[in-house]
Amino acid sequence: MIEVFGIAFSIMGLLPSIASTLAFSIPAGPAGMVWGWFLASMFIFVVALAMADLGSAMPTSGGLYWWTHYFASPKTRNALSFLVGYSNTLGLVGGLCSIDYGFALMFCSVIVIARDGEWTPSNGVVYAVFLACVLCHGILASTLSKVMGKLQTVFVVMNLILIAATIIALPVGKHRSSERNDAKFIFTHTENLTTWPTGWAFMLAWLSPIWTIGGFDSCVHMSEEAANAAKAVPYGILMSVGSCWILGFFIMIVLAACINPDLEAVLGSAYGQPMAQIYYDAIGKKGTLGLMSLLFIVQFLMGLSILVAASRQSWAFSRDGALPFSGFFRSISKRFGYIPLRAIWGCVFLAAILGLLCLIAPAAAAALFSLAVAGNNLAWGTPIFCRVVWGNHKFIPGPFYTGDKFSKPIAWLAITFLVFGITLAMFPSGGPNPTAESMNYTVVINSAVWGGALLYYFVDARKWFTGPKTTVESQVLTLEQQAVMAAEGVGLTVGEKVSPGSEHGKDVKESSGEKNESGVDSA
Repeated sequence: MIEVFGIAFSIMGLLPSIASTLAFSIPAGPAGMVWGWFLASMFIFVVALAMADLGSAMPTSGGLYWWTHYFASPKTRNALSFLVGYSNTLGLVGGLCSIDYGFALMFCSVIVIARDGEWTPSNGVVYAVFLACVLCHGILASTLSKVMGKLQTVFVVMNLILIAATIIALPVGKHRSSERNDAKFIFTHTENLTTWPTGWAFMLAWLSPIWTIGGFDSCVHMSEEAANAAKAVPYGILMSVGSCWILGFFIMIVLAACINPDLEAVLGSAYGQPMAQIYYDAIGKKGTLGLMSLLFIVQFLMGLSILVAASRQSWAFSRDGALPFSGFFRSISKRFGYIPLRAIWGCVFLAAILGLLCLIAPAAAAALFSLAVAGNNLAWGTPIFCRVVWGNHKFIPGPFYTGDKFSKPIAWLAITFLVFGITLAMFPSGGPNPTAESMNYTVVINSAVWGGALLYYFVDARKWFTGPKTTVESQVLTLEQQAVMAAEGVGLTVGEKVSPGSEHGKDVKESSGEKNESGVDSA
């Protein structure tokens, strides 16, 4: 349970993620920062409860994609699982893009601070740092597969050290340099530094927690490796979301207490990062260089973790033949330790392409964060929706269950919030009449992927796509669930666990029974 929690918590990277998304929160003022975090996190916890119900009932690493196919109606299951697979893949790659873009901004801000503001990175320089980061992640993900599990503990410890250092150092440093902001300012002062109405500016502040607390579905993908998955997965989800909710709330209070009341000056900081300016105002140049350096190191490690997750999702989806060039990407590399090497570098290539938004303008690059939000929200909401609309009679609770009285209302509230989150992620930060530079390209990219996936399915894939081919342990399925799958002809094999990166490479296989389907090669 602790290990499953640790993986999700390390991928979320609480403080670096807050630092990367402060530009969404600050325009609403300190009250928007603090209460926006609290309220959005509360609704995210509701989503986590709905996901925990599913994760306990049917803990399989196929997760979202598999649940959608299982609970949807026979007429819609293939199309919806096809859509969820594409959306989840885009969400994970979008997460990689946004994390590495945040790293690039932090890295450049450290250089600017070290040079006393006498250097300003161009959009081209930011993209070059972003690209170098993505390539480094590709190399490390290709060569460190055997120690990635052990590194998760290091990631968690570094996250906690960074949080503790910030919560202690900022108030102490601010008290020595100047007065901290009072409680009235922290909890009640609102501003509107956007071109939207004040109420909507407050809603846009929710994007920070929505993006930050966005890695809890990694608990689901760990189902095959977790001991007692029916309990470890749901409690891992709830522990990771709950800890980020509470710790993030305290972090936001500390930031609001120590921030310069001139919020426009913080947003327009010469250092390129609001967090860097908050640190600098409180603890000076040397302290800022130290904490910002630790921030971008933890951010870098987050990117490595999510690339591993994205590559596994892409590999699983290509194994079912759903991605373009699936025959190429589903190959498992024997030489590098039985990992989906081609899927790793496919994700790296796609991230490098999406990262070109950096070259347009910072506002356009903000779409990298929204891509992850919109993609993940659709992927999370669809199986929950399928369960309550078509599959409730097939839902058999696991050890964790919110109860007959609350489970469906929780699911509907989660669906409503996820739809709202998708809508929120589509809005440009500058509106209501955005220019090409301030346009939020999420609506273009996500709509193209979702529409393209459905078009591809109905034109061609419907002829051969029959859903996930994930192999599932018989222990995680009840007799009733096995009977339902047998009756409906769901394309699953109940047997051994299968996952890329197995120490026993010869055991890497697939369930459809075709010759050489595992795609194990020597490269």
